[in-house]
Amino acid sequence: MTIKLGVVMDPIADINYRKDTTLAMLWAAQDRDWQLHYIEQADLYLEQGRARARTAQLTVYRDPASWYRLDTARDRDLAELDVILMRKDPPFDNEYVYSTYILEAAEREGTLVVNRCQSLRDCNEKVFATQFPQCCPPLLVSADMQRLKGFHREHRDVIFKPLDGMGGSAVFRVRHDDSNLGVILEILTRHGRQSIMAQQFIPQICEGDKRILMIRGEAIPYCLARVPLAGETRGNLAAGGSGRAQALSDRDRWIAEQVGPALVERGLLFAGLDVIGDYLTEINVTSPTCLREIDAGYDLDIAGQLMDCIAQELAGRC
Repeated sequence: MTIKLGVVMDPIADINYRKDTTLAMLWAAQDRDWQLHYIEQADLYLEQGRARARTAQLTVYRDPASWYRLDTARDRDLAELDVILMRKDPPFDNEYVYSTYILEAAEREGTLVVNRCQSLRDCNEKVFATQFPQCCPPLLVSADMQRLKGFHREHRDVIFKPLDGMGGSAVFRVRHDDSNLGVILEILTRHGRQSIMAQQFIPQICEGDKRILMIRGEAIPYCLARVPLAGETRGNLAAGGSGRAQALSDRDRWIAEQVGPALVERGLLFAGLDVIGDYLTEINVTSPTCLREIDAGYDLDIAGQLMDCIAQELAGRC
């Protein structure tokens, strides 16, 4: 029986053909003769308690000039689909949460959603990492500016960042003698009304912010080290960093082993760990990327591994 796969994503016309992880997933699914159904976030809706969407059957191509074709869209019950990839990029705002409610209704009707909707809501990508203190640098989550200033006095070189940011946006490094500490905390915490994260600065960022991809709790044995531009402290590719594929270190593998069982327990089939030096800094669960770069570095097929994992999950439900 042909597997019917739906994908909720940002407009496919606007993706970066050369780098997009979701496109690689769609190629891998189509290579297995799965039927693809394209959904944008605004196409999702609930009707009389049933999860529905306006979907279009999708064909994808390995052609940088023309990488997709959409058939005529029609409304359907999401329960008609075997699996849905939730690949909408952050921001993780109210609209994202509402989408997970709709997809969760599809889950109740038997559709596999990757990743599980409750876990998408529960596992904030920065706060989730704090459940593994043995893996993390010294850190603090708080809205209290005096408490945050105390953390800065203790550790002297600190990263401050919002809990809902992505791509390195609004991330500040504050050294011991930085006179901007007060205004940075005022802005990030909205004068003490919004919690943020403080982390001790990790000098090994100069060697790269490593993205380790996890499939059903197991680490891909290679990662992408995102190396900051000269004078930058953020390795994010969106902030101008450059990517270098490399093998996992012993410490990387140990961190993955610490986190893996929790990912499986929460139905997070595809996740990305961010590791700087010896420390876990974030766990990406909404729309992890960097798959294409790691594939290219080591001639892998990570998306194919994920589709095989999904097929196993679906077979186990029969």
